[in-house]
Amino acid sequence: MSLTIPELLQQLATQPTSVDFATVIATIEQHYNYTPQTFSNGVGDDCVISPAGTNAGSCKVFAFGQLQGLSEQQTLLCFGEHYRKVLATPDETDHANIRTFMRHGWAGIRFEGVALQAVGHASAALQFIVQPGGHLQGRVRVPGDKSISHRSIMLGSLADGTTHVSGFLQGEDCLCTLKAFRSMGVDIEGPSANGEVTIHGVGLHGLQAPSTDLDMGNSGTSMRLMSGLMSGQAFDVRMTGDASLSKRPMKRVTVPLASMGAVIEATSAGTPPLLVRGGKALHGIDYAMPMASAQVKSSLLLAGLYAAGETSVTEPAPTRDHTERMLRGFGYEVVTEGNRIRLQGGGRLTATTIDVPSDISSAAFFMVGASIAEGSDLIIEHVGINPTRTGVIDILRLMGANLEVLNEREVGGEPVADIRVRSAALQGIQIPEHLVPLAIDEFPALFIAAAFAQGQTVLTGAEELRVKESDRIQVMADGLIACGVDAQPTPDGIVINPGNFSGGTIESHGDHRIAMSFAMAALRATQPIIINDCANVNTSFPGFVELAATAGVNIRTVG
Repeated sequence: MSLTIPELLQQLATQPTSVDFATVIATIEQHYNYTPQTFSNGVGDDCVISPAGTNAGSCKVFAFGQLQGLSEQQTLLCFGEHYRKVLATPDETDHANIRTFMRHGWAGIRFEGVALQAVGHASAALQFIVQPGGHLQGRVRVPGDKSISHRSIMLGSLADGTTHVSGFLQGEDCLCTLKAFRSMGVDIEGPSANGEVTIHGVGLHGLQAPSTDLDMGNSGTSMRLMSGLMSGQAFDVRMTGDASLSKRPMKRVTVPLASMGAVIEATSAGTPPLLVRGGKALHGIDYAMPMASAQVKSSLLLAGLYAAGETSVTEPAPTRDHTERMLRGFGYEVVTEGNRIRLQGGGRLTATTIDVPSDISSAAFFMVGASIAEGSDLIIEHVGINPTRTGVIDILRLMGANLEVLNEREVGGEPVADIRVRSAALQGIQIPEHLVPLAIDEFPALFIAAAFAQGQTVLTGAEELRVKESDRIQVMADGLIACGVDAQPTPDGIVINPGNFSGGTIESHGDHRIAMSFAMAALRATQPIIINDCANVNTSFPGFVELAATAGVNIRTVG
């Protein structure tokens, strides 16, 4: 029997004596691809060397412990009954890898290569096969907001005291952030199966130098926000990512951070990996952003926590304000004056309680699906409706969508509501540019809505879409054209003229939002849609396929 990784971590934290070695191995094998590697365990003459293909169980456990940022004790607990036997027989010599690790810990572990690779990183083989037709109905709750989940770990780790988080998104992106802070000495319990996390904060200056690179996976949010936070630390940090993240531009954060005194080394193209030099004295700046970006704004504000004097950022247009809201929730004074946000460095964060609402970016796929599929009537529960994130609702309403915002309330400082969506005849529109920053992540789904609307849809002012997980303007245009839709990309947007949406094969280029958008398009397609390179869907929406199928999408996976 295998568990989810959060379930296993919860068992290690709350029921360590019940951990079963076979279950641990089954869980590792469920979530990782294993490549046998030679590894050494120990120091000097007290060292066990295991050639590739031998002691596979120990190899998997040690590699898993490193990837998850487990403590030495947590790693030993993964050996289950074998570790308990060793404890009961201290004078025997069996289970040499366990006994040696007890003596030397992580200082003695060395791998010659990569033993475990998350299944989600080997994404090209995973396909979505979606049959045409159907409609959406019932009630669904999509996973927690990714932006808020990232920030809850970051600020909770830097706060004084213990922060409790519920509804944490257990996608790979957010887990990368969590693992990064564990590797810097923060004691984090969970996440539990229902997304509960307990963070024992170390204060703004309590992080420790990690023993390895910080792997940000596919998460541009993590990389950019962490660039700001790491600029204020006393130690060097190297941040890496997967193939997609390694192509994404970072100069938009590294250049203004450099003007604050940060030293960040990137590739010649300004892409990851990033080496952030520690021990630099930061000073506040007054920065006018050339492009609206919540990630850039947040990175500078987080660096400002460590800077002398005032740091201020002026946006050309409003962007999501989760960082400002959460800083205030942790007791840090942030002043917002129109499009200018400022704070003084040198304060402190105080632990709090955070209830993460469902992610409106994930809800957007279901909003669009229910809008385009005849006979749909769907309620999406507990959705975050932060006014800097509701552009997708505004745009769909301008297109004629039948959306009701119900049961509005405030949870943990963030506005939340249920959203009822019924099918409607959509109309093509000129998308107002002032709404673009408020819906920047939702445009792949909105392009699908446009493909089934009556009349032309035109988007301008969205050049940021070209530097997301993929060039979302070009990749969506290619996919729409493959399905029989007239889609003409422009430098900062797209022109979509709806036509016969047949179906076909879509190259998602590992972009989770591309994959999920075309999955919903099948509700109105006339032929099946095959979507390649889909495993990164797990980065933002674990359980998407199952939830979509439950709501009415005829979808399955292959690979």
